[in-house]
Amino acid sequence: MFIGHFGVGLGAKKAAPRVSLGTLFLAAQFLDLLWPTFLLIGIERVAINPPGTSHVPLDFTYYPWSHSLVMVLLWSLVVGGIYYAVRRNARGAIVLGALVLSHWVLDLFVHHADLPLAPGGATFAGWALWDYPALELPIELAIFLIGLIVYQRTTTPRDRTGKLALLVLTVFLVAVHLANVLGPPPPSVEAIAWVGQSQWLIVALGYWVDRHRVPRVNSVEAPLPNKSTVH
Repeated sequence: MFIGHFGVGLGAKKAAPRVSLGTLFLAAQFLDLLWPTFLLIGIERVAINPPGTSHVPLDFTYYPWSHSLVMVLLWSLVVGGIYYAVRRNARGAIVLGALVLSHWVLDLFVHHADLPLAPGGATFAGWALWDYPALELPIELAIFLIGLIVYQRTTTPRDRTGKLALLVLTVFLVAVHLANVLGPPPPSVEAIAWVGQSQWLIVALGYWVDRHRVPRVNSVEAPLPNKSTVH
C-alpha cells in the first residue's frame, strides 16, 4: 500500500480543513516515514525476495517499532498530542491520530501475516490482499481517487498555482506508484531506506499545495481568514 495512504490523507482534509495537507500526509504516512530511518540505524529489518518468487519484492522480517499495533497506537497519541500541544486544535489532533492508525489498518488488508501486534510478541496479522493484484490495485487507486475528489471539493485554489500544484502532486504520486508496481526489485536494503526518505518530499509537496488552496465555506469547520493561521 502506497498511494492509498496518501488518498486517505487527501480525504481527511474534509474532516480537518484547518490542518495543512502536508501535516495530513505526514500523519497518514508516519509509520513509513519512521521505517526507513529505523532500517538505516539497524533496529528494524527487511529482506528482498528473489525475482519471480513473490508479487511483493519485500519480506518484512522485523519492524515492531514502526508497525506493531501497540506502537502504532502510541505513535497515534504522540502525533495527535504534539499537534494539540502546539496548535490547540482538538479536531485536528484527533484526525491526525486517526490517520496514523489508518496506516496500520490499510496495511492489515494488503500485507502477509507479518504485522506484529506488539514488540516481542509472537502474534502477527495480515490478510495478504497483495497476492491478488487484480483486486488490490483497483481498490488502492479507488481510495486515492476518492480522497483526491474529496480534497478538491473541500478546497478551492487561492491563485493559479493552486490548480497547477494539485496537478503536479497528483501526477507525481501516480508516477511513483506505477514505478513501485512495475519497477524491478530494489538493489539493496540501503537503497530501500534512502528512497524511503524521499517521501518527505511528498510531505513538502502537500504543504506547497495547501498554501495555494483554501477551505470552501461549506467545510465542517469555518475557513480561517488568512493562510498564516492554517497549519
